[in-house]
Amino acid sequence: MASRHGVWATMRRIAASDRISGLIMLGFALLGLVLANLPATAHLFEAVAETHIAVPHTNIDLALGHWAQDGLLTVFFLTVGLDLKQELTTGSLANPKAAAVPMLCAVGGMLAPPVLFLAVISLFSWLGPGEAGSLILTTTGSSIPFGEMAHGWAVPTATDIAFSLAVLALFAKGLPGSIRAFLMTLATVDDLLAIILIAVFFSSLNAWYWFIGIAACSAVWYVLVRMRRVPWIVVGVIGLLAWVMMFEAGVHPTLAGVLVGLLTPSREMFGEETPRAERYAGKLQPFSALLALPVFALFATGVHFESLSPMLLLSPLVIALMVALVVGKPLGILATAWISTHLAGLKMAKGLRVRDMIPAACACGIGFTVSFLIASLAYANPELSAEARFGVLVGSLIAAGVSGILLSHQSKHWKESHGIH
Repeated sequence: MASRHGVWATMRRIAASDRISGLIMLGFALLGLVLANLPATAHLFEAVAETHIAVPHTNIDLALGHWAQDGLLTVFFLTVGLDLKQELTTGSLANPKAAAVPMLCAVGGMLAPPVLFLAVISLFSWLGPGEAGSLILTTTGSSIPFGEMAHGWAVPTATDIAFSLAVLALFAKGLPGSIRAFLMTLATVDDLLAIILIAVFFSSLNAWYWFIGIAACSAVWYVLVRMRRVPWIVVGVIGLLAWVMMFEAGVHPTLAGVLVGLLTPSREMFGEETPRAERYAGKLQPFSALLALPVFALFATGVHFESLSPMLLLSPLVIALMVALVVGKPLGILATAWISTHLAGLKMAKGLRVRDMIPAACACGIGFTVSFLIASLAYANPELSAEARFGVLVGSLIAAGVSGILLSHQSKHWKESHGIH
């Protein structure tokens, strides 16, 4: 029993480390890309990813790769929902005035990338075959209509909170905590906006009665998690039913995790020392960081390319996503921060200036998890879906590299200016 507790404590420490959990997820993402494209493993990997598992008496019949996306990723979204509820109640979002600038920056950081993405796609369509603005020539020689490729406008809007904080943990040692707090608030609001995007633009609503079922599950969950002794078996069944109802309703089922997370109490009850939302998020974190996200990353990047060559970097879609993530994200964030503080009269945290946020804003170009999810939802065309995920991976790595260099330089300069060795 003691050893079991020791293993669990070690897993919780690893999951709580931004840098270690981020590197684990990156490792699985690169592993998926390699396994899907090595001649010795490509066929086996594809066979495993395409193995179907059905839920009896429902319409749910998904390949294993989709189960990682629609099922396992729900654990991640549940932790997001719990964290959001806690932040809205007692955290960085509880005081709208103090959080106003990073909240607005999250909006700006989601508006600029689609504009640059569509601008780059438009440029390639203008240079493409046929009438100007109609077709885009890909690296494989096929011609894709502008409208079909433009469906991915939402892919570069999301910031991966786990990866961006991992970069901060690796390269920003010694920087004031206000920079991390700014990034944390921005990324949290970014998550919320990405959830709304998925719900609004990537859901195809079905029969109305499923929504009655979702409402009923929500009401039961709300009551159960407020009981003195929470009946966890019943709560688990209600959570699974909410997921099924979401799926059948045509709403992306991972949002069931966000919904029940937001319905969980975020203040102390019955003399408890910590709020339930905070406590449950802490218990779920190891499953999210060490199981759900790595397995999702493995299958999300595990796409086969006929020729995984440098030519793929010249794909119009890959270039558009790289520009949107690496340039669009920080541009939108910094422009919004400048307008908010210089024209709207809002204040940043004490001691912070807009230029201090340049390295952290570059870290927000790390799309990864939610961007992978949106890429798979935005494109029905397998070629475009694969290229979009590759573009997200490359763009995120470039953004991580740029922000890492800038953060390291900023951290060194800050230590020197404050006499820290």
